[in-house]
Amino acid sequence: MFRKISALIASAALLLSSVSCGNKSTGDIKADAGSLTVTFLDVGKADCMVICTENGTAVIDCGEKGDGKKLVKLLEEQGIDTVDHLIITHYDKDHVGGAAKLIKNMDVKDVMAPDYTEESAETEKYNKALDDKGITPQLLHEDVTFTMDNAEFTVYAPKKDFYGEDNDNDFSLVTRIVHGNNTLLFTGDAMEQRLDEIMDIGPCTFLKVPYHGRKLDNLPDFLDAVKPKCAVVCTSSNEFASSTQKALKDRKIAFYSTCFNGQIELESDGNEIKITKEKG
Repeated sequence: MFRKISALIASAALLLSSVSCGNKSTGDIKADAGSLTVTFLDVGKADCMVICTENGTAVIDCGEKGDGKKLVKLLEEQGIDTVDHLIITHYDKDHVGGAAKLIKNMDVKDVMAPDYTEESAETEKYNKALDDKGITPQLLHEDVTFTMDNAEFTVYAPKKDFYGEDNDNDFSLVTRIVHGNNTLLFTGDAMEQRLDEIMDIGPCTFLKVPYHGRKLDNLPDFLDAVKPKCAVVCTSSNEFASSTQKALKDRKIAFYSTCFNGQIELESDGNEIKITKEKG
């Protein structure tokens, strides 16, 4: 009950204007779908997302070092002290930077990450926080599935051990959530090679646009393959490529970005998706 009240208070801070997308015409709402919410924190050119169901919480990426405090504050304001699943898509500082703060301040039950190494101050603090809490992360070589209430998660492991020098973005874990008739797809910083690997992942209702909306040669093909009705881009105005915006507009995909819209809230009832923005 406290989580519900806190979530309502947090939502009240957002603009009342919202957009709906989903699968109204494809079938009835599944009676047991319940509610699933996703909060896209406004953390600049970084990814940080909180996914909540009635009894579960998952976090995908934690932004940069200074964003961990903002993430913990959001969770505490919603009455959350346990993170059931933490998914670190890859080890760039704008994805793993705030993870140490989260792990230190929350009861994190499970951590998933790709199996490669990167030496940085952010990964050093992340690994120390894991060690201090006695957490052994799952380093994925194979896809993993789990459920939170009536939401079915699949986390897709990278298919290669090497994507080229200085290219760790393509190690990004990709998460697919099926909630009733809605499918949500989160693509981390997937670039061309990784998008080719998941080109046949199937259609989605919602897409978290890969690589902060930067230009990717095969993004139009990927959009044609997964056919999202709506999308969010976690980015800064300098990173959000005009070619990506055009590709979304040309396909009549309703899209929002943290750089223009601030914190973004998504709510799925299993059939319809409602997106509410903080500004813009």
